[in-house]
Amino acid sequence: MSDGLDTQAPLAELAAAPPSHAVPAGRLGSVFWTSVGISAVFVAWAVLFTDNLNKVTTASLNWVTGSFGWLYLVVTLGILVFLVFLAFSPYGDIRLGKDSDRPEFKTVTWLAMILSAVMGIGLVSYGVAEPISHLAAPPHGLAEPGTPQAAVRAMQYSYFDWGLHAWAIFAVFGLAIAYSTYRMGRRILVSQLLVPLLGDRVNGPIGKLIDVFAVFATLFGTTTSLGLGALQVNNGLFSLFGIPVTDTSQVIIIAAVTAVFTMSAVTGVSKGIKFLSQGSTVMAASLFVFMLIVGPTVFIANLYIESLGTWATDFLRMSLQGTAFGGLEWMQWWTYFMLAWWVSWGAFVGVFLARISKGRTIRGFIVGVLVVPSAVFFTWFTVFGGSAIHVDMFEGGQIATKAAADINSAFFATLAHFPFATVTSVVAILLVLLFFISGADANTFVLAMMTSDGALTPRRGVLILWGVLTGVTAVVLMFAGGLNALQNTVIVASLPFLVIIAVLTVSFWKDLIADNRKVGPQTPLVELIDD
Repeated sequence: MSDGLDTQAPLAELAAAPPSHAVPAGRLGSVFWTSVGISAVFVAWAVLFTDNLNKVTTASLNWVTGSFGWLYLVVTLGILVFLVFLAFSPYGDIRLGKDSDRPEFKTVTWLAMILSAVMGIGLVSYGVAEPISHLAAPPHGLAEPGTPQAAVRAMQYSYFDWGLHAWAIFAVFGLAIAYSTYRMGRRILVSQLLVPLLGDRVNGPIGKLIDVFAVFATLFGTTTSLGLGALQVNNGLFSLFGIPVTDTSQVIIIAAVTAVFTMSAVTGVSKGIKFLSQGSTVMAASLFVFMLIVGPTVFIANLYIESLGTWATDFLRMSLQGTAFGGLEWMQWWTYFMLAWWVSWGAFVGVFLARISKGRTIRGFIVGVLVVPSAVFFTWFTVFGGSAIHVDMFEGGQIATKAAADINSAFFATLAHFPFATVTSVVAILLVLLFFISGADANTFVLAMMTSDGALTPRRGVLILWGVLTGVTAVVLMFAGGLNALQNTVIVASLPFLVIIAVLTVSFWKDLIADNRKVGPQTPLVELIDD
């Protein structure tokens, strides 16, 4: 495979050779039928008993976050600490594959592929919306609204929501899958990652239940992205052409995009996906550089440095910020939702990271996945969010007010204050569409793979079914309650999977020890990332 940016073809090639305990490609078992059956029941419930669905999901959300919100904080911080320990331990020298394997991609290409696959809709949806919302309503009352202190807190908490904790979830999943597949020769199923703890029981009802939970976490993570993407595109079209922001408009957008990404997943046109990935990367970089040039560059640089210092100083407190004395609603809307969203994307991103990282050392993988994407996200949020903050604080802008009325309007409201607003808005809409299609395409493939007993070439009918189910689920949730319904559902659906991720981290550690590999001395810091 060439050094290109490809978000689907690598998934289909995850295993270089048939793993042990191989099964007939495309076999449909109880995981498939259970997942499809429950999905169909959920869709029917949303259509026929919408009010009841909203009541149940809201009550479930309050119970999950009120009783177990702390678990999201503790588990993700624990995983991050584990990864840092692992990177600087002798185990960091172990390769993801045979000892003789070496990385398939150059480091620069590898990092670009990671960013292309995971940057996604969230950068447009929240790149401005989160910082400007925090400026108007500072987290946990840590500053007065609209003040310089609020601006720094706004960036600090944006860094927290989109930084190391998110990438720790992706990294531990990617490590576990790569190690299990390339080094231990197991199938590409979440249940197989727990073999060190559960043994042959992963092939029975317990393992199937684990895989069903993985399917639903992935499904609702994808539908959330689809819903956010539709809202962003609709707001962009409104700002350009006055197309109303309505449920009907968003359903048409979701239907059209679902048709495209399902067709792409079925045909497996790697050149098309590579083009989309490369196109989205180039467009995102171009938009970023443009805003950095025309925006308040000096202000952005100073805000970046100060916010980064506050984030680093306050990191541990933010990581364990609970709701013992209130603040549950804010945490539901921001921190808990973001962590749940990352958890729901864990299986897809983990599979992708595993595929493109064969031959890398554990140390190189951890440093590359944790540090570089976090830095890129921090910079993106500072440039776009910082520009919006400057407009509101020093130029009499009303971006925060518009974001409070419709959070999905914030990005386009910011672009409107700078030159070539029409052109940049078109680029932003295209960016969302490209992220929309490439991300959902790859997620559809992973859903089909997980419900086909780990088959690397799922049946065409299964791919189509999951593409349609993903689009339909997004539509019914949009009608049921829009963004609130999407957020409620992803948080509730992610809780069981959060527990599974905690357990697979322990299982991965046990696998490392049991493998009994003798590793050499630690790699010098200058060699932390493999070439």
